[in-house]
Amino acid sequence: MASWFDRRRLQPFRPRLLDALPGYSRQRFVADLGAGITVGIVALPLAMAFAIGSGVKPEAGLFTAIIAGFLISALGGSHVQIGGPAGAFIVIVYGIVERYGLANLLIATSMAGVLLFLMGLLKLGALVRYIPVSIVIGFTNGIAVLIALSQVKDLLGLRIAKLPADFFTQIIVLVRHLDSFSLPALLIGLACLATVVLWPKSYTMPTAPMGAVGKLRRLAAHVPGTVVALVGATLATVVWQLPVETIGSRFGGIPQTLPAFALPEFSWATAKDLFIPTLTIALLGAIESLLCARVADNMTELPRHDPNQELMAQGVANFLTPLFGGIPATGTIARTVTNVRAGGTSPVAGIVHALTLLVVLLAAAPLALHVPLAALAGILLFVAWNMGEWHEFHRLRRFALTYRIILVGTFVLTVVFDLTVAVEVGLVLACVFFIWRMGQMFQVLDHRPDELPPGVQAFELFGSLFFGAVGQIEDLPGRVRTGTRAVVLEMHRLISMDSSGLDAIKQLHRVLQRSEVALVLANVNDQPLSLIRRSGFEALLGAENIVPSMAAALGAEDPLAF
Repeated sequence: MASWFDRRRLQPFRPRLLDALPGYSRQRFVADLGAGITVGIVALPLAMAFAIGSGVKPEAGLFTAIIAGFLISALGGSHVQIGGPAGAFIVIVYGIVERYGLANLLIATSMAGVLLFLMGLLKLGALVRYIPVSIVIGFTNGIAVLIALSQVKDLLGLRIAKLPADFFTQIIVLVRHLDSFSLPALLIGLACLATVVLWPKSYTMPTAPMGAVGKLRRLAAHVPGTVVALVGATLATVVWQLPVETIGSRFGGIPQTLPAFALPEFSWATAKDLFIPTLTIALLGAIESLLCARVADNMTELPRHDPNQELMAQGVANFLTPLFGGIPATGTIARTVTNVRAGGTSPVAGIVHALTLLVVLLAAAPLALHVPLAALAGILLFVAWNMGEWHEFHRLRRFALTYRIILVGTFVLTVVFDLTVAVEVGLVLACVFFIWRMGQMFQVLDHRPDELPPGVQAFELFGSLFFGAVGQIEDLPGRVRTGTRAVVLEMHRLISMDSSGLDAIKQLHRVLQRSEVALVLANVNDQPLSLIRRSGFEALLGAENIVPSMAAALGAEDPLAF
């Protein structure tokens, strides 16, 4: 007997880096080096902004980008994916910190890492693809709205000690504190937002020859707009001594040291309370990373990513990063796209990106003291806008009502409640609507009576006979005409049948037997026939009443002999 635990069923741990290194050339290294430095510069302001937006210190974002970014690239299943803190986690992390505290966030993140690793080890990476696109769009747009709302405080310079995590409470608190509005903060935030929006993007630059203006734009695109906005806002704050809140005034700056290793206090009682946060982090991390990897696959000619290896790498990164004070990490679309556009060809680019951030942290941490929080709020507003697929709301009228209900419902639940509730309800609705649609597709049609001998009535079954479609079989006795002595079910177009469908046919057989009407099954496909035989129904019905074709049922032999 085969063992239940079979190692062959597990995903082998083989990072894509091992496949990329054989034959690795100096030319590819130069390309990866340039791409990694570019992505590191792009990631610098985003890492700090994501951390502050999540309610933690800015260095937590940097530590996450360095440690998790290194591990995800070194151990992952993609050639070009860049990992680190992501905008999608801002609302999730903020809510967990607000409700459970920072220490419990670190524990939940590490437990989510274990869960992600097990998902990859058990080859569950492909299951993430079964989440309907309507749910993904719904919760992504919902998270984007929550990110934008969370930045209103710093954008307007409102004096609020702690912004609550609840959507409606946030709005109430923001409205009550509008009297503390700061015009300098708003101007800085809007200026940074405009700079990031209007600054040329490297990934949109054409490769064809262009004029002087085009070349100038292409040259400018080598410097990320987020960095230009951050440096400009910082200089303006220092030179003009603007009365706005900065990283230094709120957090006391960023330590110019490597992150310290520390084990959070762990207990099983606490772990039980953190089940929902853990599941939320793992689910969102898996969805975001694999969606990002699929986007990267479509942009390059490199081998497609390995979803299970990617999940294992995400698991290792999320397990270890909190031990150094980091927050949840996943694959990031903006930095991955930047890596591809900058010429990254292997995980080496992602490793260089992490090392670039480490060098910046060790060399230039004191400069972050004067970064205005309103500037980071403007950058995050751009991130939120880019994250949302707002055109999908305009296109809703083109889709079925069920699609609209799932997308809008997931969006509203994400905003009002949280991601876990939204995805759970969305999946339930998707399953219910799918069952309903499949049930509607199953049909029982009357066979033409002029082609049948007297006393014989035939029905053709189309589709899948499962628990959502058995009602049509249960209604068949009412469609049997008086004087009928044999009912034939033509099952050539019945592609599958479950135990509920078989039970319905058994019940039909019992009802017909009481009326002395024979039941004949004709042209039964392999799957339904296998179920009929394994269940013992063949012996109950009689093997002679299961025939290979309608011709056999209505042929030379008297069909009423059945």
